[in-house]
Amino acid sequence: MNVLELREIGRAEKGARPDEVVLALSPGFATFFTKTIVDVPHSEVVRQILAGIEEQGVQARVIQVKARADLAAMAHTAARLSGSGIGIGVLARGTSMIHQKDLPRLSSLELFPQSPLMTPEVFRAIGRNAAQYAKGESPQPVPTLNDQMARPRWQAKAALLHLKECELLVKGAPPVEVEPVLTA
Repeated sequence: MNVLELREIGRAEKGARPDEVVLALSPGFATFFTKTIVDVPHSEVVRQILAGIEEQGVQARVIQVKARADLAAMAHTAARLSGSGIGIGVLARGTSMIHQKDLPRLSSLELFPQSPLMTPEVFRAIGRNAAQYAKGESPQPVPTLNDQMARPRWQAKAALLHLKECELLVKGAPPVEVEPVLTA
């Protein structure tokens, strides 16, 4: 299994490329946590999202948001830092969102709230759709499953994971650009 290391490059700045998507990872992503709530390795999550973006001929940058564990805030931060105005946020447990910079923080292009249903294929499709939005296209929303029992079955674990991630917050820390490095 590959291990994901996030090597800090420096403070995340606003991008100038109109053909880029920024991927924002939560404070515990690939640091304290190494896989999603249903054991998809974080290395695979990042690999699939980046592959989906690259398939569309769009550039990707990765940042880590250390001061927030709020998905909407993370995704909106990514969108505001992206040259195209499109960003993706991913929490350590797998919950994800595609955002656009000029939308209100709690409005998004696409939201994937049921982390227990997130698969590598869905993460790749998220990257693909975000890249299409960055190119000014209007893709079909990523098809997702809906499990009425996911919430009651996974709610306690999700709450514990969120509390742990909140313990990792660094108050006032700016988002940092990171280089995702996969090691065997």
